[in-house]
Amino acid sequence: MDKSKRPFLKSKRSFRRRLPPIQSGDRISYRNMSLISRFISEQGKILSRRVNRLTLKQQRLITIAIKQARILSLLPFLNNEKQFERTELTARPTGLRTRNKKVYL
Repeated sequence: MDKSKRPFLKSKRSFRRRLPPIQSGDRISYRNMSLISRFISEQGKILSRRVNRLTLKQQRLITIAIKQARILSLLPFLNNEKQFERTELTARPTGLRTRNKKVYL
């Protein structure tokens, strides 16, 4: 078969398969902070399953472990360090706007 007769056939590309983020030996627990911290954003939010490349079961277990760690105050509910830095850098005007009122004597 000639190449001109099959224009819609994709060329085979080789790709490197990514390693799973959780190996079979890893225990998903609220005490395993090195594992849990990989699945939290800078703001302290739980990352989605697509971003994490986890299975549904693993994502559920990670979510439960993160919530348990938050309740036991091993993890913060929010990470507001960036917010504080931003407010220090941007100086907001503190003066209130005042209208020119007519004064009747």
